[in-house]
This record gives sequence, structure tokens and C-alpha cells, in this order.
Amino acid sequence: MHAVLLASMIGSSDTLSAVGGPVVLLGALGLLLGLGLAFAARKLAVPRDPLVDKVSELLPGANCGGCSFPGCSAFAEAVAAGTAQPGACVAASAAVVARIAEAVGADVTDTVRKVARVHCNGGHSATEAFEYVGPKGCRTSMLVMGGSKTCTYGCLGGGDCVAACPFGAIAMGENGIPVIDDGACTGCGKCVAACPRSIIELWPVNRQVLVACASRDKGPVARKACAMACIGCGKCVKICPVEAILVEDSLASIDPAKCINCGLCAAECPTGAILDSAPARPRAYIDGSCIGCTLCTRVCPTAAITGTLKEKHDVNVEKCVGCGLCVPKCPKGSIRMLGALSYQRGEEFQV
Repeated sequence: MHAVLLASMIGSSDTLSAVGGPVVLLGALGLLLGLGLAFAARKLAVPRDPLVDKVSELLPGANCGGCSFPGCSAFAEAVAAGTAQPGACVAASAAVVARIAEAVGADVTDTVRKVARVHCNGGHSATEAFEYVGPKGCRTSMLVMGGSKTCTYGCLGGGDCVAACPFGAIAMGENGIPVIDDGACTGCGKCVAACPRSIIELWPVNRQVLVACASRDKGPVARKACAMACIGCGKCVKICPVEAILVEDSLASIDPAKCINCGLCAAECPTGAILDSAPARPRAYIDGSCIGCTLCTRVCPTAAITGTLKEKHDVNVEKCVGCGLCVPKCPKGSIRMLGALSYQRGEEFQV
């Protein structure tokens, strides 16, 4: 029966006309509209700056948002337009930033890269108020009485920051505290936003001394909750040679703009709440041009420089903490910082 019907339709010119007419009309209309859209797109197209494509090719393409733009494409447009600095891309290396700056004819600003730092070092040293049994995650565990830790300020160890990091720069340490890989961290800030306790901060990578505590409880209460808590004793404030430390609400904080990485505060802290992560420090060296003015001895916080008036001074390298305070005081430029890191300039140089 189907075969008979098909044959009758093929044999009927009226049927073909009835079916084919609308199809041809729709096809012609679609073609006409397509040509019109193509013409409008070409006529009304906004010329794209070739610099945008060039910058986009140089960018890492991480789309991490660390530059404060929604993505690399938007950032490339801003750089090409001159409304954003090439160095704002936290995922780009110094070499890539230099190439981008060269492409757009901009100057590279001398900025210090920032990486994530955790203001907590309690981990397993912090006491537990109860045993939490449930899904992993900081925000999830906080739903149960604010978390199992006695300290209501410290890290919960759930790893929300680990999951949020798009570069795999964070891992949970053996003591239950996140460990940051400075080489992989781009400072995008994803972990900062992910932490429900707000204890992760972007910190200058060349500042190695940090208060690893966020507790604002009074000393006895804080110490009972965690053996490594800051108790607000103020010893760090007294020993800091540049007034870079302040204690407010029983918690010490370091101003990275003033800190000279001498590490004296970390050595003085009775609870170990201040961490000194510097692998090595430079040492002051006084050459033969020294006139013995004694100005350097007056600013040295550890009495590492000795000498009599109008005679060449010497440095006791075992006492020198590499703070560099003596360098700008020398009127003859006789003092240099050698070895390890020069924290004053944020550079690394060899002896």
C-alpha cells in the first residue's frame, strides 16, 4: 500500500508543486537572510586591535582571575588599551611579563610577587573539642558547632583551599596545616576566598617571617586551645628594630612593608607562633674604605659590628642577622650584604 501511495505522489506534478514550493521559498528566504547578516557583520564590525591577539598569545591562559579581570581575554584587551599593567597577571613569569610589556610598549614596574600564606601553625597541636565524623571539608565541618577545634580561629584542616587552587600549589602537611609551594603559587587568591576562617593571606614572597596564628583570645585561653598560639605578650614588638610589629586584641601582626626579615621576633617568641622560613640570610661585609665613624654600630640590633673610632670595623657573622640596617648608614658605602637573599631589594645574588 505504501508503494502504491509513493508511486501516485511521484506521478503527480500537482503534488510536487504543492510540497516543493514552500521548501524552495524557505530556502531562498534563508539564503537571503544569511547574505544580509554576513553583509551587516562585515559592514558593522568593530576593528580588533592586533595587540589584543598578541598579548593573548603570550598570556598563560589560566583564567584564574588573579588580575581582577574575568579572564585572560578581558585582561589582554585592558593591557592593549593601556588600562592594565602587564605585571598584573599573577600567573605569568617575569620573562613573560617582560615580553608583554615589550609588545605593548609599556614599562615593567618593579613589584614583588605575592604568594599564599596560612596564619595558623597549630594543626595537631590544637586541641579538639569533639571528634568530628562526617564529610570532609572545612565549610562542611563548620556546620557542626563551628568545627571540632577548640580554637575558633585556627585551620580546620578540611582542605577547601587545596581543592580551590587551580595550580596544584597547596597540599595538606603532616601536621594538618596546608603547605604552599611558592614556585607553583601564582597569588590568584582562590584559596583566600575558599577559606571559611579567613586565615589565608597573600604575602610578599620575599618576606619570610610570618605570624602563624589568627587567635584573638586572651593569652591563657589561646594557649589552652593551642600550644603554638600567639599570647600577645609583646616580646616581638620590643625586639623588632624597625617597629614592624603591632599587637592588637592579643594578636601580633607584622607589616611586610616595614619588615626586614631579621628573624629576631621569631627567635624571641615563647610559643613559636612566629615562623621564620628564611633558608639563609645575607651577612654584612665591611671593606677597607671604612673610616670608623661608628654609625653602623649604633643601628645594629645584635651588636654584630665592632670597632673603635676612626679604625676599620668588623662584622661578627655569627651575630649578624642580615637586616641590612647598617648599609644606608655608612657614609662611604663600605658595607655590602653578601650571600643568600638580599631582602632589602628582593633579589638573589651570589657571593
